[in-house]
Amino acid sequence: MRRPRVLPTAVIAESGRLGRRVAMSSQPILGIALLTTLLMALGGCTSTGGRMGAPDVPGAAAPAATPDVVAGNRWSSSMDERRAAITRAGGGVAVTRTADNQLKLTLQTDAAFETGRSEIRPALRPALDEVARGLDDAVRITIVGHTDSSAGDAVNGPLSLDRAESVREYLVQHGVRRGRLLVEGRGGRQPVASNATEAGRAANRRIEIFLSQPAS
Repeated sequence: MRRPRVLPTAVIAESGRLGRRVAMSSQPILGIALLTTLLMALGGCTSTGGRMGAPDVPGAAAPAATPDVVAGNRWSSSMDERRAAITRAGGGVAVTRTADNQLKLTLQTDAAFETGRSEIRPALRPALDEVARGLDDAVRITIVGHTDSSAGDAVNGPLSLDRAESVREYLVQHGVRRGRLLVEGRGGRQPVASNATEAGRAANRRIEIFLSQPAS
């Protein structure tokens, strides 16, 4: 009887390793594809900020917030509150926030003054009271008078200045320090509408008041 052949230990070990490689290579290719798909899906759920959520939408942009400081002017919560209070006071005053963070009031002079005169009508006083009420010491006020072009510069220039000064004096009488107030009269040099129509001329006859709070 022939004795069975005994393979060397190194050959047996190498055969085992070969068997394991063969076993691994026989796994279905589908499993690898499934794993790849799963990893790609998990990667797509993570935004550029590193948080789980919806994938980024191409072209989408976050809404831009208006900066608190623009052109050296700071916009604070007190400005928002004053804008709301002046709006509630009425009197036909348009109240807006400018691009450079000033609070702008536009007063149509046909409602604020008698024709050719500079005395403030009672209807305007509640809005001016809200301008003066509890005003922060850092806030500066510019008052600019405008007219239409119908009477010429010799009349319009002084009239626009007189009306702006009347607004200044009212604010001073209600507690605003005079040194914080700048007054200008620009006559008909800066129209906002055509002077060819009565509606346009009425729009041009106005007082603009700007409140600004320096950032430093």
